[in-house]
Amino acid sequence: MTDSPSSTAPEPAASCEQPGAGPDRYVLPLVVRIERTDPPARTDALQTAARAVLALLSDPRTVEETGAWHARVRRWEDLQIRKVVRRARGAEWRRTEPLGGLTVTGDRAEVRVFPPVPLDGWPKELARLQVSGTDLAETGPLPAPDAGTPVLWLNPGLEMSAGKAMAQAGHGAQLAWWRLDPAARAAWREAGFPLAVRPARDSAHWHDLTTGGLPVVQDAGFTEIAPGKTVAVEGGSRWGPLPREARQ
Repeated sequence: MTDSPSSTAPEPAASCEQPGAGPDRYVLPLVVRIERTDPPARTDALQTAARAVLALLSDPRTVEETGAWHARVRRWEDLQIRKVVRRARGAEWRRTEPLGGLTVTGDRAEVRVFPPVPLDGWPKELARLQVSGTDLAETGPLPAPDAGTPVLWLNPGLEMSAGKAMAQAGHGAQLAWWRLDPAARAAWREAGFPLAVRPARDSAHWHDLTTGGLPVVQDAGFTEIAPGKTVAVEGGSRWGPLPREARQ
């Protein structure tokens, strides 16, 4: 296992998603399994998507310079970190298995992440999948995040589909990954990337999170929501330590 960074890409100062579909534009595909009779809970899917992004960023095929995914991931990071979430079930889900990538599981959620593809060059098995229809519900009250665990706090003033929120959670996890040193990355990976996704408690809590030097995702507003801040990432005391701990 290699724990050096996949790239030295800086944190985006503005948007995680940029317009245009030029020949150098890449996108990271994520596929969430949503069966008719047994869909995952919304937060379970969001957390699993975030962990899937981290699994790809830390995979030797990404990290090592001779790795099969290294060049594509580096090019994608250099230009943008756009992510698109599609849904699949049954035979659709099974058809994505031979494409490679990584499958990450949560409590009940399953998310498959693939190395970046050209924005206009998706494999047909992925291109045919639907982006819409990713609305998911919670199955009960959310528990408090585990002690010492990084938290991806969602903007409480936004309404997003589960698919959009999964992409935002993935952005937040990636910004946190970029800030960590190799030892912290290795420890987080060894533990299985424990993290939590929760809505910020209120507007005051959100203001505190977004003005204290923590990684913050800035969405360009091309789909579903207006441009603005969507996720703030608070590091944990045990895994993923970031500049401060504002959680009380």
